[in-house]
Amino acid sequence: MLHKIWLFFIVSAFIATCAKVAITGDLGGFEEVMNAIVSMAKTSVDIAIGLIGLLAFWLGIFKVAEHSGLIAKFSRVLEPLLCRIMPDIPKGHPALGSITMNMSANVLGLDNAATPFGIKAMQDMQSLAPVKDTLTNSQILFLVLNTSSVTLFPIAVFLYRAEQGAAQPTDVFIPILLATSASTLAGLFITCAVQKVNLFNRVVLGYLVGVFSLLAAIILYFSNLAAEQLASQSSLVANFLLLLFIVLVLVLGWRKKKNTYELFVDGAKQGFEVAITIIPFLLAMLFAIGMLRASGLLDMVMQGIAYMVSAVGLDTRFVDAVPNALMKPLSGSGARALMIETMQHHGADSFAGRLASVMQGSTETTFYVLAVYLGAVGIKHSRYAVGCCLAADGAGIFTAIMVSYWFFG
Repeated sequence: MLHKIWLFFIVSAFIATCAKVAITGDLGGFEEVMNAIVSMAKTSVDIAIGLIGLLAFWLGIFKVAEHSGLIAKFSRVLEPLLCRIMPDIPKGHPALGSITMNMSANVLGLDNAATPFGIKAMQDMQSLAPVKDTLTNSQILFLVLNTSSVTLFPIAVFLYRAEQGAAQPTDVFIPILLATSASTLAGLFITCAVQKVNLFNRVVLGYLVGVFSLLAAIILYFSNLAAEQLASQSSLVANFLLLLFIVLVLVLGWRKKKNTYELFVDGAKQGFEVAITIIPFLLAMLFAIGMLRASGLLDMVMQGIAYMVSAVGLDTRFVDAVPNALMKPLSGSGARALMIETMQHHGADSFAGRLASVMQGSTETTFYVLAVYLGAVGIKHSRYAVGCCLAADGAGIFTAIMVSYWFFG
């Protein structure tokens, strides 16, 4: 899928440039596109180099978190809920442990740990499947919860915003938390409704009351703030929680008698490797998007959408981030590249730059997750999984737009 989108971008930009030159007689059109390609090639390397230190730091912290038992603690908190919303999994089955480990890793932002746990969870649930090439109800709900992706610490978004020069890279923290919560809750309710799972038992209601109470407290607190205070308060809360998380991880590692220094250094060593690894992916998407922008095609499409939005009397500023919303379910690297390009074109602290960041943190890459997890267990028939996952994505994107207007509008 991704290679088709990528090729479509490049060919469309070339055709648009040819049409622009033929119609307007502007012979510099081809030079502008080539300059954009060269500029984006340089930008992809600059971004990766700028991220090395930050990536090394957080990978070091996450390495300690993995060995400190923090994920296991989250697992014990989540297991009672999973037993109720996935009734086809027997109590005490290994699948429950794998699922909780995966979800705990996702909440903490430990992507490298989450994927192996997710594959293990799919394999464990597959052992209970009556039809081996078809998703079970529990597998579908698990996939929806993964693609909606509640992440307490969207570190990657903060890193890219910092690299792009945002004054307060973490000011999108609360908007992301609200958007990703809406995505997950929508996915949970829709999927459980389709599966006829009872959400009105004491255990599930207890968890839901806890989640809604937290969200209500956040909304109540921030609704009493002046508009100019919203971003700064979001940044304050995010920075406090990040510092608390760092200290908590290191203290837990020390109490477990782990050598936290060596674990941190081992994790940090991966920072350079990861930063270098992402260069080809960034380059591939950034130069294609740069061609679209330089050819005028991207602006033309956005102007068309803006015209239709304004025709019904709505504000059009969110339109500049629409490409991120469309790309997010299809490609993580593509959405990341679009977020970076949006921040570069409009500014990291512009409305579009912040909205693109919130969208990036609100959901996971749906079709990538489905491809990886279904392929890991040889599933051919996904039933209604795609529909439920996309419904969750839609809820997350809509909420991202609404809270961005609230915080930054």
